[in-house]
Amino acid sequence: MTTSFLLIVQIILVVILVIAVLLQKSSSIGLGAYSGSNESVFGAKGPTAFLAKATFLIGFLFVSNTIALGYLYSSGAQASVVDGIVETTKVVAPVATTPVAAPVAIPVAKEATQTTNTTK
Repeated sequence: MTTSFLLIVQIILVVILVIAVLLQKSSSIGLGAYSGSNESVFGAKGPTAFLAKATFLIGFLFVSNTIALGYLYSSGAQASVVDGIVETTKVVAPVATTPVAAPVAIPVAKEATQTTNTTK
């Protein structure tokens, strides 16, 4: 439940962050927009400073939410999905036994004994 809510918040933050970035006027000041200057919300520069502060705040919330989602997903992933799929079977493996040699019957030459008995 918590991860579903945070995932929805993550998607909303992404959309708001993209809109806030696209509304800003492009300038080449780099990360200087996030310096701690003493400007009012709608001061002499207009909404530019407000959008920069809002973008920073939304970016911070996005990163915090990402870390929270990563922690919750990793702590909840103690069991594998495969654990629920694998079924137990009752197949027993055959026992490996050493084969016992059967007694081999050696044929006795009966004809020779019969012929010798008949000749006597």
